[in-house]
This record gives sequence, C-alpha cells and structure tokens, in this order.
Amino acid sequence: MKKINISISYDEEKLHALRLYLEQKEQTVEGELTAAVDVLYHKTVPTGVREFLDLRSGTPAKPAEKKKKSVPSDMAASAADGGNGD
Repeated sequence: MKKINISISYDEEKLHALRLYLEQKEQTVEGELTAAVDVLYHKTVPTGVREFLDLRSGTPAKPAEKKKKSVPSDMAASAADGGNGD
C-alpha cells in the first residue's frame, strides 16, 4: 500500500527528551507512533474492512484468532477432584 505522512504539533522540549530516552532503548518516536496508529487501526476499523484491504493490497490474510473460553480456577479444581468438592 502507498504510505503517507502524518504531521502533529508537539512541544519541542518534550520531543527532545522523548527521543533521548527512546534512543537508549534503540527505539524511535516514529516507530512508536506507527505502532500506536496500528493499534488504533485494529481497534477502530472492523475486521471485514481490514481483511478486504489486506486482500486488495496483496497482504497475506492472517487466520482469525479464536478466543478460548477459560474455566474459572475453582471449577477446574473441582473437576480435577471428581467434582464432589472433597
């Protein structure tokens, strides 16, 4: 997909400090902002639209993640001891 630039205004001194500390972690403001926008995109854009855009751009489709139902720990313990609560 074609990429575009996004511009925001931010306090110069805060940005300088942010860059300084991110460099220590071998990270960049641009990289962190890109990751944050990706999170916002996945949170906001419906799955079907994201899948359509992936197909359109030739990006391989990721298999849908299925959420496993978790069993509360007290129920799991009860099932492990035969369910009689002894």
